[in-house]
Amino acid sequence: MKVVIFAGGYGSRITEESHLRPKPMIEIGDKPILWHIMKIFGHYGFNDFVICLGYKGYMIKEYFMHYFMHNSDVTIDLKNNKVDVHLSNTESFTVTLVDTGLNTKTAGRLKRVEKFIGNEDFMLTYGDGLTDINLKDLAAFHRSHGKIATVTAIQPEGKFGGMQLSNDGVVEEFQEKPKGDGRWINAGFFVLKPEVFHYLDDSSDDIMWEDDPILKITHDRQLVAFKYDGFWKCMDAMRDRIELENMWNSQEAQWKVWK
Repeated sequence: MKVVIFAGGYGSRITEESHLRPKPMIEIGDKPILWHIMKIFGHYGFNDFVICLGYKGYMIKEYFMHYFMHNSDVTIDLKNNKVDVHLSNTESFTVTLVDTGLNTKTAGRLKRVEKFIGNEDFMLTYGDGLTDINLKDLAAFHRSHGKIATVTAIQPEGKFGGMQLSNDGVVEEFQEKPKGDGRWINAGFFVLKPEVFHYLDDSSDDIMWEDDPILKITHDRQLVAFKYDGFWKCMDAMRDRIELENMWNSQEAQWKVWK
Protein backbone atom coordinates (compact mmCIF):
# COMPACT_ATOMS: atom_id res chain seq x y z
CA MET A 1 0.00 0.00 0.00
CA LYS A 2 1.47 3.34 -1.07
CA VAL A 3 1.59 6.40 1.17
CA VAL A 4 0.87 9.88 -0.20
CA ILE A 5 2.15 12.81 1.85
CA PHE A 6 1.12 16.44 1.34
CA ALA A 7 4.37 18.43 1.53
CA GLY A 8 3.78 21.45 -0.71
CA GLY A 9 2.21 24.15 1.44
CA TYR A 10 3.78 27.41 2.55
CA GLY A 11 3.68 26.69 6.29
CA SER A 12 2.47 30.22 6.86
CA ARG A 13 1.84 29.76 10.60
CA ILE A 14 5.44 28.79 11.30
CA THR A 15 7.20 31.44 9.23
CA GLU A 16 10.09 31.63 11.70
CA GLU A 17 11.31 28.42 10.01
CA SER A 18 9.32 28.06 6.80
CA HIS A 19 10.74 31.18 5.14
CA LEU A 20 14.00 29.20 4.90
CA ARG A 21 12.70 25.70 4.05
CA PRO A 22 9.46 23.86 3.43
CA LYS A 23 7.57 22.98 6.58
CA PRO A 24 8.11 19.19 6.23
CA MET A 25 11.86 19.84 6.31
CA ILE A 26 11.76 21.61 9.69
CA GLU A 27 13.80 19.44 12.00
CA ILE A 28 13.02 17.61 15.20
CA GLY A 29 16.14 16.07 16.71
CA ASP A 30 18.25 16.91 13.64
CA LYS A 31 15.84 15.08 11.31
CA PRO A 32 13.05 16.65 9.23
CA ILE A 33 9.55 16.02 10.52
CA LEU A 34 8.93 14.38 7.13
CA TRP A 35 11.53 11.74 8.06
CA HIS A 36 9.76 11.09 11.37
CA ILE A 37 6.44 10.59 9.58
CA MET A 38 7.99 8.20 7.08
CA LYS A 39 9.66 6.24 9.89
CA ILE A 40 6.25 5.71 11.51
CA PHE A 41 4.87 4.27 8.28
CA GLY A 42 8.02 2.25 7.64
CA HIS A 43 7.78 0.64 11.06
CA TYR A 44 4.49 -0.95 9.98
CA GLY A 45 5.82 -2.05 6.59
CA PHE A 46 4.53 0.84 4.47
CA ASN A 47 7.69 1.90 2.63
CA ASP A 48 6.48 3.17 -0.76
CA PHE A 49 5.94 6.94 -0.66
CA VAL A 50 4.56 9.53 -3.07
CA ILE A 51 5.38 13.02 -1.84
CA CYS A 52 3.44 16.01 -3.17
CA LEU A 53 5.87 18.90 -3.56
CA GLY A 54 5.24 22.61 -3.96
CA TYR A 55 6.86 25.43 -1.99
CA LYS A 56 10.66 24.99 -2.01
CA GLY A 57 10.14 21.44 -3.21
CA TYR A 58 13.68 21.33 -4.60
CA MET A 59 14.96 21.15 -1.01
CA ILE A 60 13.03 17.93 -0.42
CA LYS A 61 14.36 16.53 -3.71
CA GLU A 62 17.91 17.40 -2.74
CA TYR A 63 17.47 15.82 0.68
CA PHE A 64 16.50 12.46 -0.79
CA MET A 65 18.97 12.66 -3.67
CA HIS A 66 21.78 12.95 -1.09
CA TYR A 67 20.15 10.83 1.60
CA PHE A 68 22.53 7.91 1.15
CA MET A 69 25.64 10.06 1.53
CA HIS A 70 24.27 11.96 4.51
CA ASN A 71 23.52 8.75 6.38
CA SER A 72 26.67 6.75 5.67
CA ASP A 73 30.31 6.70 6.78
CA VAL A 74 32.51 7.23 3.73
CA THR A 75 36.12 7.58 2.62
CA ILE A 76 36.55 9.93 -0.34
CA ASP A 77 39.65 9.51 -2.50
CA LEU A 78 39.80 12.89 -4.23
CA LYS A 79 42.79 11.98 -6.37
CA ASN A 80 41.09 8.98 -7.93
CA ASN A 81 37.50 10.22 -7.63
CA LYS A 82 36.57 7.17 -5.58
CA VAL A 83 34.13 6.78 -2.68
CA ASP A 84 34.13 3.84 -0.27
CA VAL A 85 31.04 3.38 1.90
CA HIS A 86 31.80 1.86 5.31
CA LEU A 87 28.47 2.05 7.13
CA SER A 88 25.02 2.87 5.83
CA ASN A 89 22.03 3.86 7.93
CA THR A 90 19.69 4.40 5.01
CA GLU A 91 16.07 3.27 4.99
CA SER A 92 14.30 0.77 2.77
CA PHE A 93 12.11 3.50 1.30
CA THR A 94 10.97 4.02 -2.27
CA VAL A 95 10.25 7.71 -2.70
CA THR A 96 8.45 9.30 -5.66
CA LEU A 97 8.78 13.10 -5.58
CA VAL A 98 6.13 14.91 -7.62
CA ASP A 99 6.03 18.65 -8.30
CA THR A 100 2.33 19.35 -7.79
CA GLY A 101 2.56 23.13 -8.24
CA LEU A 102 3.47 26.09 -6.10
CA ASN A 103 -0.04 27.35 -5.31
CA THR A 104 -2.02 24.17 -5.86
CA LYS A 105 -4.40 23.30 -3.03
CA THR A 106 -4.58 19.86 -1.48
CA ALA A 107 -7.31 18.38 -3.70
CA GLY A 108 -5.30 19.38 -6.77
CA ARG A 109 -2.11 17.94 -5.31
CA LEU A 110 -3.83 14.60 -4.74
CA LYS A 111 -5.30 14.61 -8.25
CA ARG A 112 -1.86 15.28 -9.76
CA VAL A 113 -0.37 12.13 -8.23
CA GLU A 114 -3.21 9.83 -9.34
CA LYS A 115 -1.08 8.20 -12.03
CA PHE A 116 1.47 7.12 -9.42
CA ILE A 117 -1.10 5.37 -7.21
CA GLY A 118 -2.43 2.57 -9.39
CA ASN A 119 -5.60 0.61 -8.67
CA GLU A 120 -4.95 -0.29 -5.05
CA ASP A 121 -5.96 1.28 -1.76
CA PHE A 122 -3.48 3.84 -0.47
CA MET A 123 -2.76 5.98 2.57
CA LEU A 124 -2.72 9.77 2.71
CA THR A 125 -1.48 12.15 5.37
CA TYR A 126 -0.05 15.61 5.98
CA GLY A 127 3.62 16.51 6.26
CA ASP A 128 3.32 17.97 9.76
CA GLY A 129 1.46 15.43 11.91
CA LEU A 130 2.90 12.76 14.23
CA THR A 131 1.15 9.89 16.01
CA ASP A 132 1.71 6.53 17.65
CA ILE A 133 -1.29 4.96 15.94
CA ASN A 134 -0.92 1.33 14.82
CA LEU A 135 -1.17 1.80 11.06
CA LYS A 136 -1.77 -1.89 10.45
CA ASP A 137 -4.87 -1.65 12.65
CA LEU A 138 -5.96 1.43 10.70
CA ALA A 139 -5.56 -0.40 7.38
CA ALA A 140 -7.44 -3.44 8.70
CA PHE A 141 -10.29 -1.21 9.91
CA HIS A 142 -10.50 0.37 6.47
CA ARG A 143 -10.73 -3.02 4.77
CA SER A 144 -13.39 -4.17 7.23
CA HIS A 145 -16.04 -1.56 6.37
CA GLY A 146 -15.64 -1.49 2.58
CA LYS A 147 -16.24 2.25 2.20
CA ILE A 148 -14.17 4.53 -0.03
CA ALA A 149 -12.46 6.54 2.71
CA THR A 150 -11.26 6.21 6.30
CA VAL A 151 -10.10 9.20 8.32
CA THR A 152 -8.35 9.08 11.68
CA ALA A 153 -10.36 11.10 14.19
CA ILE A 154 -8.98 12.45 17.46
CA GLN A 155 -10.22 14.68 20.25
CA PRO A 156 -7.63 17.42 20.78
CA GLU A 157 -6.69 18.90 24.10
CA GLY A 158 -8.30 22.18 25.01
CA LYS A 159 -6.21 25.24 24.22
CA PHE A 160 -6.42 26.41 27.80
CA GLY A 161 -6.74 24.69 31.15
CA GLY A 162 -9.97 24.79 33.10
CA MET A 163 -11.15 25.18 36.68
CA GLN A 164 -14.33 24.15 38.45
CA LEU A 165 -15.23 26.81 41.04
CA SER A 166 -17.63 26.84 43.97
CA ASN A 167 -19.97 29.77 44.59
CA ASP A 168 -17.47 31.35 47.00
CA GLY A 169 -14.57 31.02 44.54
CA VAL A 170 -12.88 27.93 45.95
CA VAL A 171 -11.27 25.85 43.19
CA GLU A 172 -12.90 22.43 43.32
CA GLU A 173 -11.21 20.94 40.27
CA PHE A 174 -8.23 22.03 38.21
CA GLN A 175 -7.34 20.67 34.76
CA GLU A 176 -4.16 21.83 33.03
CA LYS A 177 -5.13 20.72 29.52
CA PRO A 178 -8.47 18.95 29.43
CA LYS A 179 -9.90 17.41 26.31
CA GLY A 180 -11.66 19.90 24.08
CA ASP A 181 -15.40 20.28 23.68
CA GLY A 182 -15.96 16.66 22.72
CA ARG A 183 -15.70 17.16 18.97
CA TRP A 184 -13.70 14.76 16.84
CA ILE A 185 -11.35 16.39 14.34
CA ASN A 186 -9.52 15.28 11.21
CA ALA A 187 -6.05 14.05 12.21
CA GLY A 188 -5.04 12.99 8.72
CA PHE A 189 -3.77 9.42 8.35
CA PHE A 190 -6.41 8.52 5.78
CA VAL A 191 -6.83 5.20 4.00
CA LEU A 192 -8.49 5.55 0.61
CA LYS A 193 -9.74 3.43 -2.24
CA PRO A 194 -8.76 4.57 -5.76
CA GLU A 195 -12.43 5.42 -6.33
CA VAL A 196 -11.70 8.58 -4.36
CA PHE A 197 -10.36 10.10 -7.58
CA HIS A 198 -13.93 10.11 -8.93
CA TYR A 199 -14.46 13.01 -6.54
CA LEU A 200 -11.53 14.95 -8.01
CA ASP A 201 -11.45 16.41 -11.50
CA ASP A 202 -8.89 18.33 -13.51
CA SER A 203 -10.17 21.63 -12.06
CA SER A 204 -9.28 20.65 -8.50
CA ASP A 205 -6.19 22.87 -8.21
CA ASP A 206 -8.13 25.59 -6.37
CA ILE A 207 -9.97 23.19 -4.06
CA MET A 208 -8.99 21.91 -0.65
CA TRP A 209 -9.21 18.14 -0.21
CA GLU A 210 -10.80 18.83 3.17
CA ASP A 211 -13.65 20.85 1.63
CA ASP A 212 -15.67 19.87 -1.44
CA PRO A 213 -14.27 16.33 -2.03
CA ILE A 214 -14.66 15.17 1.56
CA LEU A 215 -18.08 16.83 1.82
CA LYS A 216 -19.24 14.89 -1.23
CA ILE A 217 -17.76 11.64 0.07
CA THR A 218 -19.52 12.27 3.38
CA HIS A 219 -22.82 13.02 1.61
CA ASP A 220 -22.52 9.66 -0.17
CA ARG A 221 -21.93 7.99 3.24
CA GLN A 222 -18.53 6.73 2.09
CA LEU A 223 -16.39 8.25 4.86
CA VAL A 224 -15.80 6.31 8.09
CA ALA A 225 -13.85 7.56 11.12
CA PHE A 226 -11.23 5.51 12.94
CA LYS A 227 -11.50 6.94 16.44
CA TYR A 228 -8.16 7.18 18.19
CA ASP A 229 -7.41 8.40 21.70
CA GLY A 230 -3.65 7.89 21.71
CA PHE A 231 -0.88 10.33 20.90
CA TRP A 232 -1.26 12.81 18.03
CA LYS A 233 0.46 16.13 17.55
CA CYS A 234 0.47 18.56 14.65
CA MET A 235 3.41 20.94 14.19
CA ASP A 236 1.22 23.89 13.37
CA ALA A 237 3.24 26.70 14.94
CA MET A 238 6.64 27.37 16.48
CA ARG A 239 5.46 26.44 19.97
CA ASP A 240 4.53 22.98 18.63
CA ARG A 241 7.96 22.52 17.11
CA ILE A 242 9.59 23.44 20.43
CA GLU A 243 7.31 21.03 22.31
CA LEU A 244 8.11 18.18 19.90
CA GLU A 245 11.84 18.94 20.10
CA ASN A 246 11.70 18.82 23.89
CA MET A 247 9.86 15.51 23.80
CA TRP A 248 12.47 14.06 21.46
CA ASN A 249 15.43 15.29 23.50
CA SER A 250 13.94 13.96 26.74
CA GLN A 251 13.26 10.57 25.15
CA GLU A 252 9.52 11.06 25.56
CA ALA A 253 8.71 11.07 21.85
CA GLN A 254 5.60 8.90 21.83
CA TRP A 255 5.55 8.80 18.03
CA LYS A 256 8.91 6.99 17.98
CA VAL A 257 7.44 3.52 17.47
CA TRP A 258 10.52 2.25 15.62
CA LYS A 259 13.65 0.85 17.27
